[in-house]
Amino acid sequence: METLSAERIRVGLRTEFVGRNLVYLPEAGSTNTEARRLGKAGAPDGTLVMADYQTSGRGRLERRWEAPPGSSLLVSLIFRPTLAPHQIQRLTMVCSLAVADAVEAETGLCVGLKWPNDLMVDGSKVGGILTELELRGDRVDYAVVGIGLNVNLDPSELPGDLLMPVTSLSHALGRRVARRPLLWAVLWAVEARYLALKAGHSPHAEWAERLVTVGQPVTISLAGGVLEGMAEGLDANGALLVRQADGRLEAVVAGDVTLRAQSHPAPV
Repeated sequence: METLSAERIRVGLRTEFVGRNLVYLPEAGSTNTEARRLGKAGAPDGTLVMADYQTSGRGRLERRWEAPPGSSLLVSLIFRPTLAPHQIQRLTMVCSLAVADAVEAETGLCVGLKWPNDLMVDGSKVGGILTELELRGDRVDYAVVGIGLNVNLDPSELPGDLLMPVTSLSHALGRRVARRPLLWAVLWAVEARYLALKAGHSPHAEWAERLVTVGQPVTISLAGGVLEGMAEGLDANGALLVRQADGRLEAVVAGDVTLRAQSHPAPV
């Protein structure tokens, strides 16, 4: 198993600030929880929290994130963006695009995105993004973006009750993947895209282009019931635009999405 440490990670960083303030933990409950604690304590923009294993890893809607020790990249980044709360999905866009950039550059695999936060390879989930924010009054004090990427994971080691097919980079390639070069590539791509966002560039068009959800018939489980229709696109802040059978266009901010070709709902 490839051994990671703060020193081994720092030696290959090409970034100016993302990942420079680094907390490496061999084991943590949740990197997002640790990052939120550091964010409240004033940790700077671009702080990285990373663990080799999470005892209480979580995805959206408080679902568990399962990853055997040393098998994955489990990282959380602290951002202090000048975004309104309703714009925070742009950080998810930036980070998911950056991970896709890095995976494609390092492995040659084609990465798709499933609205709103899943990374897909060959129709199976290879990673996910969990974005959480802390408000101060009506503005964003900081946001934490958690990234879980299955690198050298054997899907057969995971529980059999997962809601969608899961894969890993090594499973798709048929060989192991070095995690450090991949992490360096992810952090470099995150910084480049985050700086572009801060300069006023919107990731919306690129993100929409990568979405495997757009153009597909979907069923979405919402708190108040079920919505069915055709996923037509996104609004400026990342809400999924669903055209219902009666012609109405609904903007969906969050929900459990099932592509009609799937037999099980996929967590989002």
